[in-house]
Amino acid sequence: MSVILIRALLLYVLVIFSVRLMGKRQLGELQPSELVITILVSNIATLPLEDTDIPLVIGAVPILALVCFEVLVSWLDLRSTSFRKVLSGSPKIIISGGAIDYDVLRELRFSVDDLMMALRSKDVFSPEEVQFAIVETTGSVSVMKKPAEDTPARKDIGLSPEDSDPPQVVITDGELQRTAMENLGLDDEELDSLLKRAGVSREEVFIMTADPYGGCYISRKTGGAPVLLKGGESR
Repeated sequence: MSVILIRALLLYVLVIFSVRLMGKRQLGELQPSELVITILVSNIATLPLEDTDIPLVIGAVPILALVCFEVLVSWLDLRSTSFRKVLSGSPKIIISGGAIDYDVLRELRFSVDDLMMALRSKDVFSPEEVQFAIVETTGSVSVMKKPAEDTPARKDIGLSPEDSDPPQVVITDGELQRTAMENLGLDDEELDSLLKRAGVSREEVFIMTADPYGGCYISRKTGGAPVLLKGGESR
């Protein structure tokens, strides 16, 4: 039993390393080649677990070989448009000018239910609202609403807010997140000043976010209402 556990842990580490090496993508955003490699890696990894007579290296070598092959394919994909089209296909326009292209839907084997589900995932409940839609090579559908149906931007109603980056988490369960602090240009002294103004010690903080202008949100481990500090008051 201990041998199986050790083999499982080693294969777990190997598969995690392999997936990290292939790059970060959500499962629904995998290209066809990446999905195939992922399936093959998972199947190969189970063989040494099901049969302890199979040496661990017999499972490890094919996994590493497949990952190296995928890295090579990705390299070629970045450098050759024609290779990319052969490997991953090309985006397909299914709605243009508000009109549905039924020939493309049939080519993609998209049923009416598939189309409506894809639109609903974009908060669109009627094709009447859609100006343009395209099926990406990953299978996801990108949708552009008609101008009359789309949510107005702030500039459309005469507002001109300043551009700013979103807040970042600087404390998690009492621990400082140094990378986020560096991104914000926030040092220990300024952080302690914010905590002092909020009346909270670092150890009490469950989560704290801060923005580039000194605004912050603090939630205590003990619960209760969060503490909010407006930007521009301390920095």
